[in-house]
Amino acid sequence: MRSVRRRRPAAGLLSASLTVLSAALLTGCFASGGADGGSGGSDGLPSGSSSGGRLRVALAFPPTENFSPYGADATLLSRLGVTEGLTRLDGNGAATPALAESWTRENDRTWLFTLREARFQDGTEVTPAAVAASLTHATRAKPLPTALSGVSLTATPSGDHRVRVTTEAADPALPQRLAGPSLAVLAPKAFKAFKADGANGANGANGKQGAAGGAKAGEGARPDLVATATGPFALAKVNGSASATLNRFDDYWGGRAHASGIDAKFIADGTARANALRSGETDIAEAIPVSQAASLTEGTAREVPTARNTSLVLNTRSGVFADPAIRAAARAAIDTPALAKGVYEGHADPGQGLYGPALTWAEGKRVRPAGRARPASAQDVRAALKGRAVTLATYDNRPELPETAQVLQQRLEKAGFTVKLTVREYGRLESDALAGKFDAVVAARNSMLDTGDPVSILSSDFTCDGSYNLALLCDKAVDRAVTTADAVADQGERQDAAMAAEARILGTDAVVPLVHQRIIVGVAPSVRGVDLDPYERSLVTAGTRR
Repeated sequence: MRSVRRRRPAAGLLSASLTVLSAALLTGCFASGGADGGSGGSDGLPSGSSSGGRLRVALAFPPTENFSPYGADATLLSRLGVTEGLTRLDGNGAATPALAESWTRENDRTWLFTLREARFQDGTEVTPAAVAASLTHATRAKPLPTALSGVSLTATPSGDHRVRVTTEAADPALPQRLAGPSLAVLAPKAFKAFKADGANGANGANGKQGAAGGAKAGEGARPDLVATATGPFALAKVNGSASATLNRFDDYWGGRAHASGIDAKFIADGTARANALRSGETDIAEAIPVSQAASLTEGTAREVPTARNTSLVLNTRSGVFADPAIRAAARAAIDTPALAKGVYEGHADPGQGLYGPALTWAEGKRVRPAGRARPASAQDVRAALKGRAVTLATYDNRPELPETAQVLQQRLEKAGFTVKLTVREYGRLESDALAGKFDAVVAARNSMLDTGDPVSILSSDFTCDGSYNLALLCDKAVDRAVTTADAVADQGERQDAAMAAEARILGTDAVVPLVHQRIIVGVAPSVRGVDLDPYERSLVTAGTRR
């Protein structure tokens, strides 16, 4: 394994001629989304410039876990430029330097990461001990971060500038995995509230001091994210689920950010986000509804092809969809091209699988699902329901989802189902969905968000022990296929194995891919340097300004 190196320039500015040597990882070709600007110094400007005013950002999803980095809120933190990990992903899904400037693979299970000179937002130095303790906390979080689904790792300091990370089993995707937003590196101060006696006074969670120097985070443990991360912007104040205030971190290793801070508002209603952009109340609005895109000022709607899929996920553990034939009937009733053309007004592609057309490597490797059950007839569906309705749930943070659910309701009822719709805000839906309280869920999921590795999402979403298994699927053949894929190191062969596992999963009809999304971000004409990230991990960077 070749090392990956990036040295910090003497003045703390990002080098315009930076050359990154990519590790021999399992990277897939990702179709470019036409980014408006990348991390640190976009639009050809140096990262060190710092004359801009504050940025006003409207986000679709409010924090649901008090900004815990271990769950869904982790992406909010990375998109606002608060948190970073040891690595980050480039546009092709390869791991590139972040807090680690280089790494080498010592053997099948052990990697050595060399840290760059950097500071936490509380002014303390990023040390090997601090990094190891932070990663240890992540491994002990309950529930486990999805990036660590199926993976057991240990992090230990190794000298003045290095951290050694060892996995229980070989993990060729480890550098990509450590780029996951839920594995951000935090200062020791973030975990100060975890008392040695097991009480976490700040968050009401439990924790005990671990041998590796990190607290053992118990159920619900939430580190303090106020000025304890390493990104260009520090979280200063949180107003519940309504808004957050962030200030520029002047000692950011990549150079001072252009903007002096960020005023973020969490607006679940997509039309309200679009209106805020139109009225000049916000500078950046994510997830603009397709119905609003055409009415925005020319040039302000930026469409980004992503690896995000909208899917119908069926509860395989309990209820009527525990029967494969009933699941097959639901799948057969759906017209995915009509959804892409109608609900998404052409801003999406019909569902092909778990890896959509934005991942260009997938098209030539797709494997036809095998072993699918014969769809039950409408008469058999009605008999199985015995007069009961199936509950179809979704959330309204992404406005196309309720409309998609309504179309599915109509299609399913033609196939013999009686359907009851439940629409909530995502934060009020997730726990019930994971607990199997619905028969079916319409959900949007970026298949490469957690690690950038095509196998990792299969492990987290579709295996017996998966941490985000909405389908509650537990199929031995699927688990074997995912385990086989996860052991493959070669890029092309790993992709092949992932597609074989995808075919196994689709063969169960636990998930029905509906459309592959293109996300629309609203950007005011005066704003430059927004990172239109196909992985949806980044939005505001050190180079973003107005």
